[in-house]
Amino acid sequence: MKLKRAFSVVAILLLASSTVLAASAHSRKKADLDGPGLRSSSALIIDVASSNVLYSRNPDTPLPIASITKLMTSLVVLDAGLPLDEPIELTKDDRSQGKGAFSRLTYGTKLTRGELMHLALMSSENRAAHALGRTYPGGVKVFVVAMNKKAKALGMTRSKFVDPAGLSSENLASPRDLAKLVAAAAANPVIRDYSTDHAHAVKVGRQMLEFHNTNTLVKNPDWNIVVQKTGYISEAGQCLVMQAVIDKRTVVMVLLNSFGKYTRVADARRVRKWMESLPSTTDTRAPGSAVNPDSVRTRALSGTG
Repeated sequence: MKLKRAFSVVAILLLASSTVLAASAHSRKKADLDGPGLRSSSALIIDVASSNVLYSRNPDTPLPIASITKLMTSLVVLDAGLPLDEPIELTKDDRSQGKGAFSRLTYGTKLTRGELMHLALMSSENRAAHALGRTYPGGVKVFVVAMNKKAKALGMTRSKFVDPAGLSSENLASPRDLAKLVAAAAANPVIRDYSTDHAHAVKVGRQMLEFHNTNTLVKNPDWNIVVQKTGYISEAGQCLVMQAVIDKRTVVMVLLNSFGKYTRVADARRVRKWMESLPSTTDTRAPGSAVNPDSVRTRALSGTG
């Protein structure tokens, strides 16, 4: 009788165990179907090697992109071949305009064009970005025209640029367009180096001022970030674009309109955790390789937004 009862207990335990395992498997499968569980209102994740869209949420809806604009600003300056060692003096024409506009660079500060680009990409310095546009041949108006021409050349069909710093809410782009911009930026070694630098010091007046990266992930040794840019104005919310190597895959990640100061970084971590749960693959492309979003194959998941 005792033996029979013992067998019954074992049977119940085995049944309970199998039920838990099945529930766990179902939960993992559901998590895969739901994607990384992002808090950003729009998102796009592309595998560079295969050009597959791993996840998308409202990928074709244009939204304000804030300081992500500075990637385009840098591309236009570099395309023009303007000397990066040329000194540029900041003037009142470079004053930051717009909600939340801020700059640590005082008028009269002299920095090289390369230093201004470094601070614009790394620390999202607004006056530095404006100065890059102001000193373009023909001034800011001609520079903005060049920005939109570059966007068209990259196939960014749902984009619009009106200022070089991204302080205007009229600077718009869809996640799919931004994937093209990130791919172009990742192909440029200057933008790669400046955007992923941890910190950089420049002389402002009589003192050295140290600037830090607005993306805290670049300091994390667990992350391999090829190129990145953050952005924020109230109309855009918290934004982040990156090309990074995750679990041997080079991916382009676009996260727009995240609510909360730390949500964009938390979403990037969710993407990484989710990708590490996907079937492993070997990425045959080197970091900085360009993805062609025009030929991407939507393989996996779409969010509802």
